[in-house]
Amino acid sequence: MMQETSFIVLRGNSMRLDGGTMFGNAAKALWQKWMPADENGMIDIASNCLLVKTGNHNILFETGCGAYLSPDMKQRFAVKEESHILMQSLAEQGLTDADISHVVLTHLHFDHAGGLLNAWEPDREPQLLFPKALFVVGEEHFKRSKSPHFRDRASFIPGLAEKLQATGRLVLKQGGDRLVVDDLVVEFSLSQGHTPGMLVPWIQAQKGTVIYTADLIPGLPWVNLPITMGYDRFAERLVDEKKQMLDRAVDEKALLVFPHDPSYAAIYVEMDPVKKRVMPSQRFETLNITL
Repeated sequence: MMQETSFIVLRGNSMRLDGGTMFGNAAKALWQKWMPADENGMIDIASNCLLVKTGNHNILFETGCGAYLSPDMKQRFAVKEESHILMQSLAEQGLTDADISHVVLTHLHFDHAGGLLNAWEPDREPQLLFPKALFVVGEEHFKRSKSPHFRDRASFIPGLAEKLQATGRLVLKQGGDRLVVDDLVVEFSLSQGHTPGMLVPWIQAQKGTVIYTADLIPGLPWVNLPITMGYDRFAERLVDEKKQMLDRAVDEKALLVFPHDPSYAAIYVEMDPVKKRVMPSQRFETLNITL
């Protein structure tokens, strides 16, 4: 008999980014209805990390932006907190980073992988946390992170790939591969639209499927098929990938967990017979469920 599994969304460090870039092909008059901007056009960006507890293992899907940035870089990206919020969120669950068995990273952009590093300290290079965890990353994307394109190299953390490799605990996956932990099966779907080689985890538990949407769908407004980010490398391809995800999510009644939405941690979706598109059917401001 399969064991029930706990799914908990943990908050990490929050940021503010330019709303026009986050909603690259949408007019400001439209996206401001979804996420109000400040006087500088900046919107709130959350770091929603998914903790999955199987009973024998603690699996963490992503780590958010963390607190590794220097004060001037924190100001640039409007990182609000000085301390490492994810570590505090783990502590609230009675855990430390040493209790995490696996860290699954959909991709290695700093706002998804920065929490791997400890908080900034003067005159000291940030060190890798999670001393016992296997680090699960897409093979294609890992190679890209070591030699990024000029367009997105600022999104990667210099030296992080080498730090992960040096642990001897790096596990590289490809699209279609699986990760089996106890009774849990994580299927990885390859995505190229946001950044080449991104892996989207489909997590199969006893009572349902959970999708950690990565930057295919950063938050609730991006469930709208045409809406993409200015950061996306191949927008039309991303829309196609998003449609495939949403159609399958409807079929499997899957729960979608968002990495960046400051208001909603997760949603269920359904096909709206009137609008003839996938729409939210149930929304969760926080998430702590057993499946």
